[in-house]
Amino acid sequence: MAAVTLMITNEKGLSFFPPALEGIQLESSRRGSPATLKFTVLKDEAMADLGGFAEGSAVTLEVDGRQLFYGFIFVKRRDKAGAIECTAYDQIRYLKNKDILSYKNITASDVVRLIADDKKLKLGEIEPTGYVIPFRSEENITLLDMIENALDLELSHKGQMFVLYDDYGKLTLKNIANMQVDILINAAEAENFDYTSSIDEQTYNQIKLSYPNRDTGKWASYIAKDGGHINLWGLLQYFDTLQEKENGQAKAEALLKLYNSKTRRLKIKNALGDVRVRAGCLVGVALDLGDIIANSYLLVESVCHRFGEGEHFMDLTLRGGNFII
Repeated sequence: MAAVTLMITNEKGLSFFPPALEGIQLESSRRGSPATLKFTVLKDEAMADLGGFAEGSAVTLEVDGRQLFYGFIFVKRRDKAGAIECTAYDQIRYLKNKDILSYKNITASDVVRLIADDKKLKLGEIEPTGYVIPFRSEENITLLDMIENALDLELSHKGQMFVLYDDYGKLTLKNIANMQVDILINAAEAENFDYTSSIDEQTYNQIKLSYPNRDTGKWASYIAKDGGHINLWGLLQYFDTLQEKENGQAKAEALLKLYNSKTRRLKIKNALGDVRVRAGCLVGVALDLGDIIANSYLLVESVCHRFGEGEHFMDLTLRGGNFII
């Protein structure tokens, strides 16, 4: 049975360990949002004697001695019985603030360091990305979007996917190739799964990238396409504009490689929980899905861990290979 330790530290620096009334839920996504911890506690005399807690109080979660979450309470919901339902987010929540940023000749990992230093956020391990971004200007978007835009450029130019996450209070950037977890999810491990295949979204067999040529006054374009898939599915075109000094043809070829396939969504429900699994890691999957057999490592796009009395289950959304979210 997992040993779960939930600790709240209030603004006075006093800590207490309230039992969760209805279990604990920890969710994380590979991109776009901070990790979220949800739990419900009962206000008792011990908590009252220490001054209780408020929005902004720190929360930590450890399971079997493993540090899983460090964040801050953002939402409290109370009822007549004195139960307090809490929602806490990790440090990435502060990257949801909007701002402006311009930079040139730096990599995505440099962008992470630049933003973290400017906003006084704690850094952990930052693995180096390879693509040097010639120039980029961001305006009125979140800091997280700025970072993810830079990581998208790394993916489209170098084919390398990196994941930004908070590792117990420290912003961490890793290549997914270095985040493999040695577990196998099969029919015996998962209560159920939800599998969908489609060419209706995020499937493209022609890539067209254009930029305005200031000398000629006309648009110049770079195109990469797969004639076989165009004959099979019809023309499914991805279009975007280029920024100055981008290698248009190389980017078009890289994007075609990424998107020239069916999208396949795989959601695993009620798998046996493993505290090592976080959004962005790779897990082994062996399942017969009907039209294909999944037997490889897949990327965890999102995960929801649920801790109850003597129980730990998780729901996973997966991608990788032919699986795209």
